[in-house]
This record gives sequence, structure tokens and C-alpha cells, in this order.
Amino acid sequence: MSNRQDWMGSSASYLTPRSDGQVDAWSDELAATGKTGSQRLAEVVELVPPAHVAEALRLPDGGTAVVRRRVMLVDDRPVELTDSYYPSSLAIGTGLAQMAKIRGGAPTLLAELGYAPAEAYEELTVRPATAEEAEALQLREGALVILLVRTAFTADRVPFETSVMTMRPEGRRFTYRIKA
Repeated sequence: MSNRQDWMGSSASYLTPRSDGQVDAWSDELAATGKTGSQRLAEVVELVPPAHVAEALRLPDGGTAVVRRRVMLVDDRPVELTDSYYPSSLAIGTGLAQMAKIRGGAPTLLAELGYAPAEAYEELTVRPATAEEAEALQLREGALVILLVRTAFTADRVPFETSVMTMRPEGRRFTYRIKA
């Protein structure tokens, strides 16, 4: 059962390129519920990613990635921290590595670069928030957060993006549709 505060998202919409003039998937998803979705780009930096991200992206030991860190807002309230990682070999020299909004969003740019998602792998866990996460999401320290890690793959099974999303738990509903 859902209530008026719930919103249901589709992972596929976050991997799909957008047409000219079309709003980003986050804003579009929230608008369907009568809410305003926006995002704030906090940081874009090249670094050696956490081990689980390096493994997901199949980076060599010490390999680097570009991370785009964003704060996702609903009606101007922070509800999600999203860190999207891209292998440096793919991202450097593109809009992925620039501290600016990407016209059409990352999925559109990735498709233009030849990285269209054919498959995605997601892992969903619940754990206590760190002090930094609690502050950013306006939670009490130790409150539970939802952690969703998504890795997108090309048709040739090449991973090109891993997103780590740390979310406030209330009002979130995850629905998956599986075709046989």
C-alpha cells in the first residue's frame, strides 16, 4: 500500500537518454507526484574510488574514476546523496568530468559516446547513516538509510557507470518489473 508521500521510481528512466527540452528523470519522476524534484551538483573529481566501485567498474589496482556527487532534493529538502562514478578513461575530456550540469543528463552524453545501457545490476541495502550522511540528509546520526548501488553495462557487458545512492527511507517505494 502506498500513501500520498510515497513515490515510485523506475531505474530504467535514470539510464535512458533524454530528448532535447525534456527534463531530467528525477524532476520528471517527482512532478508525477505533484512534488518538485531538483538536484545540486556538489563536486566533480577524479579519484581512486572505493574498492566496491573499482571492482564493479573492473578498474585495475589504483585505477581512477571521475565521480559526480549530487544532492537530490524534493521540494527543496535533501532526500538522497548520489555519487556516480565513471572510469577516467571514459570521462576525462567530456562533460562527465566538468563541474557543470550536463545538457540532457549523463545518460544522454554516455549514449552519444557509445555507452548505451543494455543491462544494469542493482544492490539494495539498509544501514545506519554515517555522521556525514545524517547531517547532509537532515537525519539524526545512526538513523537508517537506504543504499542503492547500480552498475550499468553495455551490450558487451562492459561496465561504464556505478552510482551509489544514499537515501532517506521514508516515502520511498522500489518497484521492479521483470520480463521473462
